[in-house]
This record gives sequence, C-alpha cells and structure tokens, in this order.
Amino acid sequence: MIEEIHIHDLGVITDAVLPLGPGLSVLSGETGAGKTMVVTALGMLLGNRADAGAVRSGSAKALAEATVRVPAEHPAVSLVEESGGTVDREDVGRAQEGLVLLSRTVSAEGRSRAHVGGRSAPVGTLGAVGETLVAVHGQSDQLRLKSQAAQRKALDDYAGPPVAHELGLYREKLARYRGVVATLRAAKENSRERALQAQSLTTALAEIDAVEPIPGEDVQLDAESEKLTNLEALRSAALTAHTALSGSDEDDAAGANAVAMLSQAQQALENEADADPDLAALAARVRELTVVAADVAADLSGYASGLDEDGPARLAEVEARRSALRRLTKKYGATIDEVLAWADDARASLEKLVVDPQREEELRAEGEALRAGLEEHAATLLSLRRAAAERLAAAVSEELTALAMPNATLVVAVEPAERFTDDGRDSIEFMLAPHASASPRPLGKGASGGELSRIMLALEVVLSEVDPVPTFVFDEVDSGVGGKAAVEIGRRLKMLARNVQVLVVTHLPQVAAFADQHVLVTKSSDSSVSDVKVLTQEERVVELARMLAGHEDSDAAREHARELMRDATA
Repeated sequence: MIEEIHIHDLGVITDAVLPLGPGLSVLSGETGAGKTMVVTALGMLLGNRADAGAVRSGSAKALAEATVRVPAEHPAVSLVEESGGTVDREDVGRAQEGLVLLSRTVSAEGRSRAHVGGRSAPVGTLGAVGETLVAVHGQSDQLRLKSQAAQRKALDDYAGPPVAHELGLYREKLARYRGVVATLRAAKENSRERALQAQSLTTALAEIDAVEPIPGEDVQLDAESEKLTNLEALRSAALTAHTALSGSDEDDAAGANAVAMLSQAQQALENEADADPDLAALAARVRELTVVAADVAADLSGYASGLDEDGPARLAEVEARRSALRRLTKKYGATIDEVLAWADDARASLEKLVVDPQREEELRAEGEALRAGLEEHAATLLSLRRAAAERLAAAVSEELTALAMPNATLVVAVEPAERFTDDGRDSIEFMLAPHASASPRPLGKGASGGELSRIMLALEVVLSEVDPVPTFVFDEVDSGVGGKAAVEIGRRLKMLARNVQVLVVTHLPQVAAFADQHVLVTKSSDSSVSDVKVLTQEERVVELARMLAGHEDSDAAREHARELMRDATA
C-alpha cells in the first residue's frame, strides 16, 4: 500500500505530505481546493504524460513522490531492482516487506525526470512499476482492464484453479505442437536451398576427411619444421658442446675437456678426503658433477647422431603435410582444432538438412495427434471461461444495480477464434449495455466519467479477492448520484477496502462517512495556496457537516454527520 505521498509545487499545492493507511481513505475539499492534484500526482507516478501547465506558477518544477510498502515477492520489487534501483527490506513478523520509492519531476519547460528506487529511470519503467501498485479510475485515466489481455487475465483469475490447470495442459501441448510444425516446415520449405547447403557441407566434410587431421597436429608439425629447417645449426651446436665436455677423436691433448678436468679435480680431492670430512663432502659433489657432465656429453652425441637420420626427405614430408593442413585452416578455422570442431557442427547440421521420409511421416502423425489434443483442451477452456463469464457478469451487474445503474448490464463475451494462441482458441471482451435495449459496447465507450468509475468499482469489488493491485484510486465515482445510491457507493468502496487500499476523491458525505481515514484539502482565502490535512474524528464531523449543509457550524448538520458515521460503521 501507499504509505505516503509528497507533493511539491503542483497546481495550487505548494508543499504537502499526505500520509495514508490501510483501508478506505477519503479525500474531500471545496471546489478548486486542489483535490484532483493528488490524483494528478499519482498519474505522474504511473508514467502519464507530464503537463508543464500543472507546475505551480512561478516555480521551476513540480515534484510527486510516493513511498509504497509491498510484500518482498511483489512484482514491483523485481522491476525496481532490475532497473538498478534499491528496495529497503524489512522483517515484519514472519514475512519480509519492501519499501519502494517512486519519484517524478516536471519542469516549467515541460522536461520530465523519473526515479525508481532512488535511481534515475525512464518514464516507461516508472509506469511499469506503478501499474503493479496502483490503479486509477477517473474520467481521463486509462482503464486497468481496458486491454483484452488484462480482461482475459481477470476472467481466468476469477474462474480459479480449473482454468489454470486446463491452461497449463494446453500450453504444454501447444509448445510440443509448435515444435513439430516448425520441424516439418523447415523440412519442406526452401528444399533447393537446403539441398545446396547439404551438398556444400558434404563436399567440405569430404575434403576434411581426406586429409584426416589429428587434434594439435598443426602445432606439432610447426615445431618439427622449425627443427628440420635449422638442422645444420643444431648439429653444429650439439657437436661443439660435446667436444667441450668430453673432447673429440681428433683432439690429442689430454685434459682439454670438461669431463677430464672434473675427473682430475675429483681424484685430487679423493686422495686427501680421509684427512678431513669437509673435503670428503666436496669430493662427493665434484664426483656428481663429473657424472652429470659425462651423461650430458653422451646425450649430446646421441642427439647429433639422431640429426643425421632426419634429412631433407623428412623436411619435405613435413612441409607437404603442413600445406595440406593450411588448406583446411584457410577455409574452416584458424587451427586444426577449430577445423575439427567445425566439422562436428557441420555433421550435425547435415543431419537436420537431410530429412528421413520415415521420420517425416512420424512427425506428421505426431502433429495431427497433438492438434487433436489442442482442440480438446481449447474447447474445455472455452466452456470453463463461458461459465465463469456468466458468473462474473451477473455479479458485476448486481453491483451496478446497487450503484444507481439498475438498467446497466456487464457482458463478458467469450467467442471461439480461428488460431491457437498461448491463452487458448478464443477471444474475450468486457462490454457494457447501459440499458436493456442498448447494444453492448466496449468498456470506456459510451459512458460518462462517473459512470465509468462506478463500472470499474463494481468490477474491482467482484475481482478484488482474486485479481487485486495493492491500491485503487477512484475519482468522480459518485458523480451524478446522491441519496441511497451514494450510500451504496460508500458501502462498496468499504467492501473493496477490506482486501486492498482505496483512495477516493468525493464530494458526497454519504461516501466520506465510510472512511477509515479522512483527508481534507483546504485553500487559502485568495485561493492561491492549498494544504492537506488528516482529520481527527471530531474534525470529520465538521467536514461532513460542511459537505451536507454548505457550512460546518450547523448543529443539525453535525448531528446528521454523526448519524451518517454511525450508520457507516453499523
């Protein structure tokens, strides 16, 4: 529910904070006091078009803010967080609730800015959040149930679990049916193009298979080619190192190599090692060096000998293989691993392009069976919705009778349609017949603002237990009525307020008497400034007396006001 509305420099209101509570809140005041500015502020927070003319004369901008408390799982919370805003979460008993802050400013030049959860956001995002929180019903406002999608949802919610269960079965079967149809369509459409694609993939795969590449083979061959290209330099380096370590057959100088000199050092140390343990340890380390040097010299000799076996013939073989692999990497991937991955994808695509006739026949049979099942589910949905539509229309029409529209009838038309949609195979439309001889017309057409508000009140009262938004605002709901009808409007608003928060702008004391909270909008003596005040119980009596008799000092009017308040709570 809305906990607080802050209005600044909007119309005749300079700065006002309107605290709201649960139940029914009534907004009253003299004509021109600025009651509609509260509704205008809410409209701004719902993303309605901003009007620079609503900015208070002489002010730079107008501001409307609202703090709304909702359950933590409410859709508005996720919408705010997805837009980058923050939601203050609080533990209330065993449940968690969130505080959502909405804000909208309009400059005197007509520029508009919106904030959601403390962060700047597009006006569309503000409107999307607001639609989940508040429904405003008035002459110039959009109907919450104007679209057929909203009407369908309201009817399905009213119908309850039977429709929900049947709709789930229908949607599951519809998804499978669409998959089968898509597969068959793909198999039939563009057959020539598909054949060319299949031929191209087949040729490419044949080229790859002919080369028979191995994962990582290109990297391995690149390294081997580098080695073979530098064969003489590698052999020379190995032989030079070998000679330095162990000498050569042509070298007659004894001790002219590292192994010989290490052996001399080892022998010298070992001859005196018994005299000193430290020297013995050093002798052991030199012995290890001698062994390592001799091993490396032997490995170098083997390395050089092995190079003699890899000659130009091997290099030619490697370069030929690399050339074959490069032809593949130029066409199908930067590396051989990518080429092999492309080949795997190509084989999978080829299987889809080539449809087995037997498989096609199986798909066709499956599609026919699914369509038959869809028709059964759609027929069941149509029947369930028509039954719910009759109950809903009767309940709303009964409410309209109590709201001084005795001849008006709500018609909920549920008709079969040609196409299967996500919601069934039918169309749903809420229509109003103002009197018995009138043809039903769509909601919002052919009704005055007050009548439209009463129609929506009747609908919302009936739907409040199954399809509520947290807050409803009614403007001009009592236009053109009085007496007993006004009392019934107040009673219906009170009924609706059992399940949701309701804010109503009214000039009828019969309606205001039912309020859980009464808010008075007053204006200054020169009508240039308005103020907003929550009334105490005795102040309510004074305001109802003013609404009844035109002045609040009449004792008779005050007694009548008390009587209205007593009757409203009886």
